[in-house]
Amino acid sequence: MKRTRRQSAKAAPNASNTADTAETNNDDVSERIRTTLAAAIGEGALKPGTKILEDAIAEHFGVSRTVVRGALGVLESDHLLERKKNRGTFVAEPGIEEARALFESRRKLERVILELVMDRAEAEQLDALEKLTDEEEHIHHHGDEKSKTVLSGKFHIVLAELGGNAVMTEMLSKIVARLSLVMALYEEEKQDDCGADHHRLIVTALKAKDLVKAQQLMDHHLADIEGRVRLTEGQGDRHTFMAVLENFS
Repeated sequence: MKRTRRQSAKAAPNASNTADTAETNNDDVSERIRTTLAAAIGEGALKPGTKILEDAIAEHFGVSRTVVRGALGVLESDHLLERKKNRGTFVAEPGIEEARALFESRRKLERVILELVMDRAEAEQLDALEKLTDEEEHIHHHGDEKSKTVLSGKFHIVLAELGGNAVMTEMLSKIVARLSLVMALYEEEKQDDCGADHHRLIVTALKAKDLVKAQQLMDHHLADIEGRVRLTEGQGDRHTFMAVLENFS
């Protein structure tokens, strides 16, 4: 039986809707892949120099390698991954100059964020931020390593959100993510300290409307973090070599 023009017209939108749905599903999966890998990198599960296995990701998420490459492309643009010609995609290994630039950028950005928080944050928001430092303290004494790593940068992101500038919050989030790679490569000795004491003092200064004190405390806190790394090629090579030994022993 021949289909009428009206029946064909009705069928066409259904095909279009199917294509739109498939594209939306791929976009959703691509975002899941991106957030999964970003979290694994931030928490130290995927270390600098680790090769990203596209076929394994495609199989796990049930998508084509084209979809996987889309997600990896976003992470490359965020400098969390790097593609090496004829070798594949790897977790990024920040160089010394890049590390210094990231630390400098974070210092400058955190000072501006404190100005915004001082102007815009409500008292109850600062109370909630103070409770977060209590959570940090509890996890520092009772949590596992993964929990400590996850929480270590959360205070700064929540603080940035109180400033009400989404662009600055996004900038800080990306800098913190990239600095997790710097710490993985160049930290001399991993510190079992989430900085809860420093964070609590910063909140106290904000509540007291003492911007200068808050900025001084932030500078001290970030200097303490920077003081844990030794930015030399030898230190980066040592961490890379130790990661290889961990994988093969």
